[in-house]
Amino acid sequence: MTITRRPARQRIIGAARAAASRAVSPDGRGRGSLVAFGALAAADLAAVAGGRHRGMSRAAKPLLMPALASYALRRRTGQDAEVPKTLLAGLACATAGDTALLFDEHEPAFLLGMAAFLGTQVSYTAGYTRLGALRSVRRKPWPAVGCLAGWAAVNAVLGPSLEKRLRIPVAGYSLALTLMGAAALGVGGRVGAGAGAFLGSDLLIGLQAAGHELPSQEVLIMAGYILGQYLIVTGWLDRQGG
Repeated sequence: MTITRRPARQRIIGAARAAASRAVSPDGRGRGSLVAFGALAAADLAAVAGGRHRGMSRAAKPLLMPALASYALRRRTGQDAEVPKTLLAGLACATAGDTALLFDEHEPAFLLGMAAFLGTQVSYTAGYTRLGALRSVRRKPWPAVGCLAGWAAVNAVLGPSLEKRLRIPVAGYSLALTLMGAAALGVGGRVGAGAGAFLGSDLLIGLQAAGHELPSQEVLIMAGYILGQYLIVTGWLDRQGG
């Protein structure tokens, strides 16, 4: 029994290692990873549209950000080409957040997911500073001021509708999200547009947490998130020439 199991186990481990190696080996394009991302996005959106929000019916969701990370790693032009560590860290945190929010809809999982996505916002903001975001914000501060004013207004309106123990965590997370958005506007292009889609998706989540339901809200949340992450990643890599 042991003799027959060991080769099978070794084949599985070997196949997994080979797949992981292919997923991160540079080919200068990363098109296969983008195709995988598109297929996973379509599968997840179809599950949400069909009313299947949790569990194995949405097995594609935790794989979305790893597919984007694979794209970032594969589109390198050589083994020594560098992918921004802040980008990969942000995608890793987003994967953790997606997983936490997927398998449990109760408050502890919500807070855990929010903490993971806080890591995404901090990582992205740090990365944008290396793309010249702070210089752009200093030259044209009004978009950033508008973002902060919007953050204050939204929290003032929605805060009283939230449970008291959620108000401070939500305010803190949304401030980090807003700062990420303001920094992304400083970068501009697809990065700025992607951050806007990300902000819109999380605003819908905030409305949901405050008890406000909209038609097709779950689909819009996921579509905005997927589009936002795609635009951020591709715009970021194009901006740095990666």
